[in-house]
Amino acid sequence: MATALSRSRGVLPGFGLTLGITLFYTAIIIALPIFALVLKSASLGPAEFWAIVTSRRAVATYQVTLGAAAGATVFNAVFGLLLAWVLVRYRFPGRRVLDALVDLPFALPTAVAGIALANLLAPTGWLGAPLKDLGIKVAYTPLGIAVAMAFTSIPFVVRTVQPVLEDLSREAEEAAHSLGAADRAIFLRVIMPAILPAFLAGAALAFARSLGEFGGVIFIAGNRPFQTEITALLTFIRLEEFDYPAAAAIATMILVCAFVMLLLINILQFWAARHSGRG
Repeated sequence: MATALSRSRGVLPGFGLTLGITLFYTAIIIALPIFALVLKSASLGPAEFWAIVTSRRAVATYQVTLGAAAGATVFNAVFGLLLAWVLVRYRFPGRRVLDALVDLPFALPTAVAGIALANLLAPTGWLGAPLKDLGIKVAYTPLGIAVAMAFTSIPFVVRTVQPVLEDLSREAEEAAHSLGAADRAIFLRVIMPAILPAFLAGAALAFARSLGEFGGVIFIAGNRPFQTEITALLTFIRLEEFDYPAAAAIATMILVCAFVMLLLINILQFWAARHSGRG
């Protein structure tokens, strides 16, 4: 009866009206630009499309982009989990400030982040100079691209894992302690299984965000073809050359990668719902 009542009454008036507004927004803001991109790509023949997306320069950008995004995601997976753990489990002066700083990459324009990182990590920068003395060059290398991607995507891991950690009951941990389990075993067998779906979803979101990063990367990448050129920049270059079909073809490859990541995220969420008994 409760289910039937909840279906007959809604907080927002009119199922048809709300559904119509939702579908209109989805069509105009999301579906239409994607359709235009695919349509522009379709103006190319299959052979020409394949030649563009598999050209040596395009493949080099895929390697740079995917490699840097993977490195940034691994870093964020470890550091983001640690940061979320510290924010949830400990109380210390400045905790709220640190918590607010996690969202800074969301609020800061990515171009501003890129300029700041480039100045900081350049060979003459505050961090770049001592790192150069140690034989580590960050700016204008794939390492610098990974750093920029890590900076802009870390909130996805922290903000996905943090609420799960906050809701996680400590009773299971205390029970494991009372049974003589070691701290490592408790983390791996009690805590990690509970946060794993959110952890994987956050890492997947961070990876997808890194794939499409542009403003935060171009200032620190150096943008040298076959070395430090990312796929988003190559798309922009083709647009500046007024080669719109080629730009659309390369952008379609980014779109396909994004769709794959979204599919993975949905699978993880479905698995998480079933794992928690809500599926």
